[in-house]
Amino acid sequence: MTDRPFRSALYIPGSKERALEKARGLPVDAILFDLEDAVAPDEKVNARHTLKEALYQGGYGNKYRVVRINGLDTEWGKDDAAETLEMECDAVLLPKVNSTADVDALAAIIGDKKIWAMMETPLGIINAASIAAHPSIEGFVLGTNDLAKDLNTRKAERREPLLYALQAALLAAKAYGVIAIDGVYNAFKDDEGLKVECEQGRDMGYDGKSLIHPAQVEITNAAFAPTEAEIELAQRQIAAFEEAEAQGLGVAVVDGKIVENLHIVTARATLAKAAAIAALDS
Repeated sequence: MTDRPFRSALYIPGSKERALEKARGLPVDAILFDLEDAVAPDEKVNARHTLKEALYQGGYGNKYRVVRINGLDTEWGKDDAAETLEMECDAVLLPKVNSTADVDALAAIIGDKKIWAMMETPLGIINAASIAAHPSIEGFVLGTNDLAKDLNTRKAERREPLLYALQAALLAAKAYGVIAIDGVYNAFKDDEGLKVECEQGRDMGYDGKSLIHPAQVEITNAAFAPTEAEIELAQRQIAAFEEAEAQGLGVAVVDGKIVENLHIVTARATLAKAAAIAALDS
């Protein structure tokens, strides 16, 4: 699954038929169909059925379909979870995962369906490694707003107060082959700020970013995709290394820099990701 592009993961309210329809045509890699924060309490039961019907109708193409349910400790959570068994979705996103016990509780309801975990509490971050190691876990989504609230942090342009949490969750995800999606950027009209935060998450190693508005998709997709320059460099590195191997050498030199096997692993991953994105977008 980590070879599949997850550049953009857009939250869509499960209660809004118009938004569910519009999402079919958006160039996102994943949709986080939301039954939790984006749905008012008196709409939650109806939202469950509205979303089920939309997913049954289909039309979402290659987009990865993830349903975020309400917490199992709420009056809606267990019914949400049970309903996902009849939804045409790829995974279920559980909010406020604190430990593997939370994952076990959901797995007991949904069986073999894959689980994504909202990593948005201090305890969840502390337990990130054991959560990532759980056999039902396929993805992490950082809930940076809730995390900042619980930590009582102050806003910082480069998210310095959250860096430890971002890195701890990412390390756990990478250690166990789990998809890692960065948190949302709230100022959906601030393109430059979004670009900076996307680049920060990308450079840290996140697979993509969760989004709150369709206007954020283009910038995010571009940020988390290999650039033409990166693709061209990867191709030259592979060619040079293969030529060096043919000569019995263990390293090559490209642009005055040593290229060895570890760089070729990265280069091939870059080309594979570019190819996967091209296939997804076609």
